[in-house]
Amino acid sequence: MSKRIAILGSTGSIGVNALRVIDALGPQYEVAALTAHNNVGHLAEQVRRYRPRHVALSNPAKSIELKHLLNGCGAEILTGPDSLPQVAALPGIDIVITAVVGAAGLQAALAAAEAGKRLAIANKEPLVIAGQLLTETARANNADIIPVDSEHSAIFQALQAGRPEEVNRIILTASGGPFRNANPDEIRNASVEKALRHPTWSMGPKITVDCATMVNKALEVIEAVWLFNTTVDKIAVLVHPESVVHSMVEFVDGSVLAQMGTPDMCLPIQYALTYPKRLKGISSHLKLDQLGTLTFEKPNLELFRALKLGFEVAAEGGSAPVVYNAANEAAVEEFLAGRIKFGRIVELIELCLDKHNVRPSLSLQELLEVDQWARQEVARASRP
Repeated sequence: MSKRIAILGSTGSIGVNALRVIDALGPQYEVAALTAHNNVGHLAEQVRRYRPRHVALSNPAKSIELKHLLNGCGAEILTGPDSLPQVAALPGIDIVITAVVGAAGLQAALAAAEAGKRLAIANKEPLVIAGQLLTETARANNADIIPVDSEHSAIFQALQAGRPEEVNRIILTASGGPFRNANPDEIRNASVEKALRHPTWSMGPKITVDCATMVNKALEVIEAVWLFNTTVDKIAVLVHPESVVHSMVEFVDGSVLAQMGTPDMCLPIQYALTYPKRLKGISSHLKLDQLGTLTFEKPNLELFRALKLGFEVAAEGGSAPVVYNAANEAAVEEFLAGRIKFGRIVELIELCLDKHNVRPSLSLQELLEVDQWARQEVARASRP
């Protein structure tokens, strides 16, 4: 019996790679639904090729254009902001890959969890913003949450070797980004071009900037708390510029299990689809005899204050991660638009955290209100 897959954000890099993985896996994995926000032309091409039963476009302004392009395709077309949760909850879907950048994918992730789906989660925001709510919803409805992010996939894979009580530490690895060896002035005044020059991975602009500030790793620390039901003091970060060891788990007996692979998102995407099985796929295999030296070092938390803040926010919990994430998203937009300097991103995150009174437990509506408050604070602080 085939597995029917919905890809939320099918025109982005994760979505495109997920389709490549599904192509390679064969007919036992079926594309049942595809969604996008703005990229109508690309979405229409994908629909014509994969013939999903359902298509969703979250931007209603482009719905007429999409319906015109897909005239006669036979798929049910949903539009508007509620279309993603509708797709995620469809009874004919087995696996939901959520790759929608920002807070937009949160409601869809919750809908998938409520419907008892396997949630292959590629974007950080659902767990960062609503980790407690999402994981509790998943447990109540027997839904699986399988990480697609390469570091969390690595941890998930390594954890299969032991029981939760046998874990001593979770070790997230970080490439260090383009400013690993930079001085404070170079980082503070870095151009957009330099911030987007990642040494290892090819990604979209927002996540590439997050790697440059190490916000990306801070968000992964917050995620790991919820994904693996652990505490912040059991999570560590090591800089590993070769990006071959994607992350590690240290067990109480001293054993350290690392998941290694080429820097290619297809492997964690595939594992989330096929787990607990492993199947032949399209990811290239490591040539161990050609690796050379693998290096590890502690991150400079004074130079990369965003990571230090991330540990503090993860320990504080409640609404603090919501503020951290939203302030960062808004600040990165300002930076990419050329309105603020690179060093100002972390300053704006700190400003919002300092002004916010953390609340321990929030409803979805309250979480979204805190998210909006932080964005407005960044807008006020960054515009003349």
